[in-house]
Amino acid sequence: MKRAALAFAATTAALAAGLTLPVRAAPDGAAIYARCAACHTKTGAGVPGVFPPLGEDFRVMAASEAGRRYLALVVTRGVSGPIKVGGKPYAGVMPAQATLDDASVAAVLNHVGTEIARTGPAFKPFAEGELAAIRASGAALSAQDVGKLHAGAGGQ
Repeated sequence: MKRAALAFAATTAALAAGLTLPVRAAPDGAAIYARCAACHTKTGAGVPGVFPPLGEDFRVMAASEAGRRYLALVVTRGVSGPIKVGGKPYAGVMPAQATLDDASVAAVLNHVGTEIARTGPAFKPFAEGELAAIRASGAALSAQDVGKLHAGAGGQ
């Protein structure tokens, strides 16, 4: 408690003196997406039958609460099992990106929603707090469990 009081006093003194405090830089969604591009490709076209494209299906899902949860869980918990995207089957496995924090997951999903997936419904950006709640709600899910959520989340 004493440490927190000292930090608060130091922050208050710095602000009173007109000093600015360092701001944490937002994660770069495009840079994070570079690891996704290994499978989904730089353009998000995917690999037929193995890694789905990140296009209209992504935007459709991002427009609903269940779809947003699914997309976030795909990144944080991984996905496995057969799914259909654009009416075509995919059987690849995506490992969980467990090293990404909530801000980084939001940044990469927002990059996909604005720069990769350009067709479909209007895109509402993901927020860090939204990701924290979704991550907590899906903590017990396996990649196979996430795969079973696909159709109910608006997957085509």
